[in-house]
Amino acid sequence: MDLEKTVRMLADRQAIMDCLTRYCRGVDRFDKDLILSSYHPDAEDDHGEFVGSPEEFVAWVFALHDHGQITTQHALSNHTCEIDGDTAHTETYYQFNARNRDESVWVAGGRYVDRFERRNDEWRIANRYCLVEWSGTINEGPIPYEDIADVHVNGMPGRNRQDPSYTRPLVNNRKRRCPPPPST
Repeated sequence: MDLEKTVRMLADRQAIMDCLTRYCRGVDRFDKDLILSSYHPDAEDDHGEFVGSPEEFVAWVFALHDHGQITTQHALSNHTCEIDGDTAHTETYYQFNARNRDESVWVAGGRYVDRFERRNDEWRIANRYCLVEWSGTINEGPIPYEDIADVHVNGMPGRNRQDPSYTRPLVNNRKRRCPPPPST
């Protein structure tokens, strides 16, 4: 493979991975525009109990996570990507973690099996098949952590554009404090 083809393939793979990451961030931050920027407008998403368009998916997933969770995190790991011209087929492992409103923790893992298409020189999801391979709750409740309260409750930053990850330039707004380390 020559250098130009290798660079193009690596750039395409990175653009696809960036799109997957953008999707996860959009779901966790309740950022409709970010999620929609991950799909072509005519895409279809099959999430098992939901099958529909990107717009319909956003409405469904926001209602699901707003009703049941205080916060969510989607993390991506293993990723395969087969590119053939302007089409790519990918398999990406995900892990989902959520702090539920009842203080339990929901964990799940599975795979996004996607067909990406490059249109107007931009890679986006054209078809998604979400496979949930395991799921369950941990009912012991979260470990207390002082900063959770100021990030995730009562409309505070976390699931909107007031989240610190949108702040430019990033600044620290918390008061300085240096508690002693926990004793053993």
